[in-house]
Amino acid sequence: MDEFSLQALEFSKVLQYLASFSKSEAGKSACLMLQPFSCLKDVEHFQQVFDEYSLWKNKGEFTLHDFPDVTPLVDKISAQKFEPDSDDFWAMREVLKLIKNAYVSIHNFEKELPLLCEEYQFDFPEKSYSALVRCIADDASFKDESSPGLLLVRSELRGLHQSCLRKVKEYSEQYNIGHYLQDDYMTIVGDRYVLPLKANFKGRLQGIIHDYSRTGETLYFEPMFLVELNNRLQELKQEEREEIQKIIQLIKELLLSEQHSLKSAWNFLVLLDVNEAKCGLASAYITKHKHSQGHEGFCVPFGETLTLEKAYHPLLLLENNKTKSSIQIQPIDLIFRKQDKVLVISGGNSGGKTVALKTLGLIGLMSLTALPVPVAKGSSILFFNRIHAFIGDEQSLDDHVSTFTGQIRHLAAIWDSLDSSHLLLLDEFGAGTDPSQGAALAQAVLDGLLEKSCYAVSATHFPALKTYALTNQGVRAASVLFDENSKKPLFKLAYDQVGASKALDVAREHGLAESILTKASQYLLVDTKEQDAVIAKLNAVAVEREQELEHLHKELQKTKQKREQLQEKYDKEIKALQAEFREKSRELMQAWKTEKISAKETMKKLGQLRTELVKNETEKEALPQVDETALKVGIEVFHRPWNKKALVQEIDTKAKKVKINLGGVSMWASFKDIEITGNSGKQTIKTSVTQNISQTKSSFTLDLRGKRADLAIAELHQFLDNALLAGYDNVEIIHGRGTGALRKAVHEVLKGYAVIESFSLATEENGGDGMTMVTFR
Repeated sequence: MDEFSLQALEFSKVLQYLASFSKSEAGKSACLMLQPFSCLKDVEHFQQVFDEYSLWKNKGEFTLHDFPDVTPLVDKISAQKFEPDSDDFWAMREVLKLIKNAYVSIHNFEKELPLLCEEYQFDFPEKSYSALVRCIADDASFKDESSPGLLLVRSELRGLHQSCLRKVKEYSEQYNIGHYLQDDYMTIVGDRYVLPLKANFKGRLQGIIHDYSRTGETLYFEPMFLVELNNRLQELKQEEREEIQKIIQLIKELLLSEQHSLKSAWNFLVLLDVNEAKCGLASAYITKHKHSQGHEGFCVPFGETLTLEKAYHPLLLLENNKTKSSIQIQPIDLIFRKQDKVLVISGGNSGGKTVALKTLGLIGLMSLTALPVPVAKGSSILFFNRIHAFIGDEQSLDDHVSTFTGQIRHLAAIWDSLDSSHLLLLDEFGAGTDPSQGAALAQAVLDGLLEKSCYAVSATHFPALKTYALTNQGVRAASVLFDENSKKPLFKLAYDQVGASKALDVAREHGLAESILTKASQYLLVDTKEQDAVIAKLNAVAVEREQELEHLHKELQKTKQKREQLQEKYDKEIKALQAEFREKSRELMQAWKTEKISAKETMKKLGQLRTELVKNETEKEALPQVDETALKVGIEVFHRPWNKKALVQEIDTKAKKVKINLGGVSMWASFKDIEITGNSGKQTIKTSVTQNISQTKSSFTLDLRGKRADLAIAELHQFLDNALLAGYDNVEIIHGRGTGALRKAVHEVLKGYAVIESFSLATEENGGDGMTMVTFR
């Protein structure tokens, strides 16, 4: 990416915002060094890493807090030229502790965070970490237990200190010098215990004066009895330094032995910090105050089309939210159809043409850097290998280059390398010369870009270029919109139309003298006025259309949201009703079987339950009926009343019913009670070859042929219960002719059911004595 384009689009300012959300100086440096990737695979990898980090962060198990920058120490370790101290060790301890905690947390969600786990493919420097935890205290000092030698020395030092305190107290009482002491306790000067005495006490006792206070009112006095103790103190202090040096050397060797792991671990932590900053940037696009606007950013996916819906200029939005300004930043829709290569934006000054170019360019650069951007969900962007911005003044007095010459030099330098992976942003290209020649040159440039299949967005005031946009294939026209009453820009784009250049209106808005504007109007040609009037009418129509579309979009969103809420409420209530119905039905059947209530009362209450269920269901909002054209014999459906999957066996479109198989039991169900699951019935429901399907729509059929009597009777009981719960009046039981033993066993069971009004053998054409027809009361 060329440096001029990065500067023109103010990419460095985005990186500065990003860096402000990092937790460390190393993270800040890494953020500021980010550059757009030139490989799609790399971009998508780091986009996915960001998505995983956001998911991990939202789980709340791990929080990345501020941590010290150990980059210099890591670099020195790699170079094997470093002399660390306890502060270096403390910083490294804190860093490794944070990395270890991150490792444990990430691997708790290994399946959800595969890329973060992949980034952690290095050996943790366990030896160095253990040594640092054991030896370094929270105040960056060396712990007593760092080594046996240090523990012994410090134990003796503490004993010596207590001995000195005791002797000082005895000395003070013996010579009655308490009123001469500036403090109640002794202090240390030059690693020696001394007494802080008032200056006028000088010469009254034997000893050594080590120093005076800045005011001269206090002298630091070492009595003779402390000399030997202080000498011993010096010996112990030297031994302590020697022991600490041994510990430093040991830890240093461990760090050197694990230098590669240390570097990998540190790089991983910096990567986490960069992604933490990205999360901060994504959240900064929307603020919680009364003028809140924008939406949380995300990494836009790369696709085959460029569709940026409700795209905000990132810097404008960030600055506005930071200052909590009441100014509303307007988003725009930047859309390339599949056949589009060039977009030509026209319209009045201050209407937002340049901002549209910068919005696309900056969002493109940020997307190539795997940064979150403020656009609506559902947006996508093309992968541009290079983005060239011809925005701003390219003149140079030092190089004797004018604005026009600067643009031409810039374009000439990149022309041969342009292809379909490049995007050009042309702001008023060709405007720095004769208008007719500049317009012709701009059209020729766009012709050349189309031949190269290069993408471009051009902002212009040239009438010839506006006509070009409306008449050439692969080129689309767009116009910035203005309010016709207030003459103020709406900062919106209307596609497939051109806009008038409202130079006089803008000049009037910014206070130019009316006499000048009147004169300017007189110089305008008549045909130009008529042309502007037509364009103004088109602009007014476009504004109305945009307002209507926006209103319809809002209403559609409200309707969808309301529909989803009602659907969710309906589903819950229907499931609750059906569950209650099934439970009460089971209770009634159980009560009847245990002869707690009569058969007649059972049937009456079941009827009441069915009536109540139907009444409640009809009072609810009706569910959309199943797509009849999608219903086919053999597919799987979901039966709502029974809350089970079933297999379609027969379809009656006239009666709006479908015959289904529920685990071996056939029944008819209304279209409104089923929904298609999308699976083939062969994949999910195993049907027995012996399960014959009856063509009688008012009956329930059970086929017992070929089954043992005990199994057949158990299945018969379940079948009769299900038939009663489903509210059937008649059922058919196929038992076959055979020896008649199975038929006799079936009839014995039927005789014991009080809810059965009658049963008889079927007519000869329906199966004769191989089938029994049952009628419920």
